[in-house]
Amino acid sequence: MIEILCADHPDTTALFLSLPRLLYPKKLCVQNRAEEEQLLTGTHILSKYFTCSPFVALCDGKPAARCVVTLYPDSSDAYFGFFDSVDDERVASALLCAAEQYAAAQGRKRMVGPVDASFWIRYRLKVGGYEGRPYVSEPYHKPYYLALLKACGYGVSVEYVSNRYARLPKKDYQILKYQNRYQEFIAQGYEIRSPKRSEWDVAIRDVYRLVIRLYSDFPVFSYLSEEDFCALFATYKILLDFSMVKLAYFGGEAVGFFIGMPDYQNRLYGSVTPLTLLYVLAKRIRSRRYVMLYLGVDPQHRGLGKAITQTIIENVHHKRAESIGAFIRRGKITEDYVKEQKQGVYEYVLLEKSLEERHEDNSPVA
Repeated sequence: MIEILCADHPDTTALFLSLPRLLYPKKLCVQNRAEEEQLLTGTHILSKYFTCSPFVALCDGKPAARCVVTLYPDSSDAYFGFFDSVDDERVASALLCAAEQYAAAQGRKRMVGPVDASFWIRYRLKVGGYEGRPYVSEPYHKPYYLALLKACGYGVSVEYVSNRYARLPKKDYQILKYQNRYQEFIAQGYEIRSPKRSEWDVAIRDVYRLVIRLYSDFPVFSYLSEEDFCALFATYKILLDFSMVKLAYFGGEAVGFFIGMPDYQNRLYGSVTPLTLLYVLAKRIRSRRYVMLYLGVDPQHRGLGKAITQTIIENVHHKRAESIGAFIRRGKITEDYVKEQKQGVYEYVLLEKSLEERHEDNSPVA
């Protein structure tokens, strides 16, 4: 028997939070339980921007699937996120049908996901490249989720890749087109530098202004204020190796940025212990792998991306580390950056489904 619990059921939150640990071993689980609880209770720093409604599917009385429907007041879309399910189409279908009915009743025309409440938290479904532990910030899902979602009527709307790069050769390694581009921009008066840790509270505001302009046309992008952005990413001051952070300036104005992070894998989730802090400090000094999270360049400064990349190539070469170019939209020029050293690819998708046709309620909702 399949039963669906909604937000107003007293057991929904506890069952919702319990499911990932039942489906994933510790090394593969990317659940931030404290953050999920804040989102479900409306106490997260971003909760002012949206409403979250959790759904849990019970199979024979046990939690078997879950998702959250997130609604923004100025959007005709609804987002489903924090999706997890056993490998059973009946269970996934019952869960999503209830979520879709709720979204349609709120006047939404389309369901998009997975989006874990916000662009700023996590989105995309992992569909390929399952070697090793999840890297830092990676969404991680069971390989069968794509088939479940397609069987429930969802289609792929956007594809993404994360490129996995080998450690660079120890001697005499250079890519002339990046090196030349760097020299060109420096000769024109550009400055590309890493902020000091003590400067991060100022530098993050330059990053904010660039991100809001440059990322605004990304799928599922949502606006947030400068103060909320700074608060949301405040922990980066502790986590970042600032040699892997670059800001590009021209005429005193920030026109490009890059943020890379040591690969903490999925070890930042859960309670912070002294061992966690020691792990962070050790990785911050030297990591075997770095994740290239964000790159943005003002379009008036075309070619600057390769110049910034050159400084990162030098850093990674010096550190003798592997790297991951994370979450690149298929077809973008950055997909082919440093392709000579590409070792493999992780794959992700964003899905959508029209809600124009209302669903009949075939599943019990508690």
